[in-house]
Amino acid sequence: QDGPQRKKRKSEGAEVDKQLDILAIGTAVGSILLYSTVKGELQSKLDGGHDSRVNCVRWHQDNCCLYSCSDDKHIVEWNTQTCKVKCKWKGDNSSVTCLCISPDGKMLLSAGRTIKLWDLETKEVYRHFTGHATSVSSLMFTTVKPMNESKPFDGITGLYFLSGAIHDRLLSVWQIRSDRKEKNAVMSFTVTDEPTFVDLTVSEVKEEPVKLAVVCRDGQLHLFEHILNGYCKKPLTSNCTVQIATPGNDGDSTPKPVPILAAAFCTDKQSLLLVYGNILQPIIEKVSLNTSESHICLVRDIQKVLSLKTDAALKKVKTPVVNSDTKVLVPGIPGHSTAVKTPASGKEKKKNKRKPGETEESIEERLGALDIDVSKVKTPGGLPQTDSFAVLLVQGLESNDAEILNKVLNTRKETIVKNTVARMPIHAVIPLLHELTKRLQGNPYSASLMVRWLKSVFTLHASYLSTLPDLIPQLGMLYQLMESRVKTLQKLSRLHGRLFILVTQVAASQTVQDVPEVNQTAKLVYEDDSSEEEGSDDEMIADKDSDENWDEDEEKEEQSDEQDMTVEKEINGDSDLEPENESEEE
Repeated sequence: QDGPQRKKRKSEGAEVDKQLDILAIGTAVGSILLYSTVKGELQSKLDGGHDSRVNCVRWHQDNCCLYSCSDDKHIVEWNTQTCKVKCKWKGDNSSVTCLCISPDGKMLLSAGRTIKLWDLETKEVYRHFTGHATSVSSLMFTTVKPMNESKPFDGITGLYFLSGAIHDRLLSVWQIRSDRKEKNAVMSFTVTDEPTFVDLTVSEVKEEPVKLAVVCRDGQLHLFEHILNGYCKKPLTSNCTVQIATPGNDGDSTPKPVPILAAAFCTDKQSLLLVYGNILQPIIEKVSLNTSESHICLVRDIQKVLSLKTDAALKKVKTPVVNSDTKVLVPGIPGHSTAVKTPASGKEKKKNKRKPGETEESIEERLGALDIDVSKVKTPGGLPQTDSFAVLLVQGLESNDAEILNKVLNTRKETIVKNTVARMPIHAVIPLLHELTKRLQGNPYSASLMVRWLKSVFTLHASYLSTLPDLIPQLGMLYQLMESRVKTLQKLSRLHGRLFILVTQVAASQTVQDVPEVNQTAKLVYEDDSSEEEGSDDEMIADKDSDENWDEDEEKEEQSDEQDMTVEKEINGDSDLEPENESEEE
């Protein structure tokens, strides 16, 4: 080959060596961290691929390529050099929980409820496998070459793979066939509990059996050895079961089981690496087992190995010596910090013993000496104040006391709720939110009360909550609750409106029916006896009218006569003048 091409190949090889020490870690937020085990530091972060928790991460044989699946139903192909999404497609109708890449690197197995085999070039489904009732937790290929070597090998047909699901005590083995008819499992391995960790040796030759190590939730390890040669009806039981226990010598004579956390085959395919003990400080041990025995119990004294120390409980209570110069600040909620009174330097300390002849102090005097203001302690109506509500709430959350929590959280006054939330310490905010979430799932009446508390917490402590890095997983349950409640709101309001119209129409029709008919008959009827009486009455009325009219006529005639007389006098000059005026006229 030419010089430039050779240089190129060398640089590629160097990049591959660099990539070998990288550990890919999926997070609950949806990002993937690439951690360098040699440097001991974070190398890069892959963002923008998933919106939800990453369930599985798998490296491709080509080291720059990485595959991941998530609860957001999608599978993402990453380029780890550019830290960008190469391809993204929908993997299932529910969350995709597990991935496995085929030995030749051209196919990809993905699993949610159903297992799908994808062609990585076209991103299309090649085969479907159904058979698990719950979501699949482990997927791995058990063979590299097909058992039937007569037919030409296309890289995938004839291979076997293994799958295990949560809450499922059967591990299923499937075969990828050329025809699409067979979708069920070829064989299954049965274990005592749900499998938590699975490892196997890949069968490379036709006669070579597959060795399988399955660690269950109950802490036992099951070893299987089987030649994959087609269909097997009955579930296969383990050839050997391994348990670990303490010797039980010191003090306690009964041996205690030690849980096995994980197991893996070494390169020789015979010896095993066992991980057991405490999750925080596990012990890793290489063992070679005689699998001819059906049950092996390994005795290990883990007390001597583990160096976890527990603090001895304090038995004596020490009272601090306080000088007159020092000022003690008591931590706690405002309103509860009390100043520590120091004895005056001039006065001598009082002795407990009384002198003969002295009278004993009454309880009232003693309380007065303690300087407790009784008026402050008593509250009107005996209700606790908001600061004591805050103390009660914190105590209830720490001790998980339902009685205290009910007393505090069932208050209906908005002011008390706001003041309590404002005065509670910050570290109690998240436990309070968890408690409110739990109570929101219950009775609708209690949920309506809890919403008031939620509103106050979010309005008063929003700045603190926004600083939490793991806020989304902390409040995930609450988000789902609120979404599920709000989803039905529109439909319920429509139904409420229709029912309201129906009820009002029914009520209106009933009121119309209930109104009694108006009785049209008269309550009283007056009837006269004869027509003669009527005539006499009319005559009397007429007489009265004529008399009155006559009187009025006379008065009018007299007034007109007087007026005529005055007019004549004025015409004739015979007016009522004084004698002086008469002489002047003369």
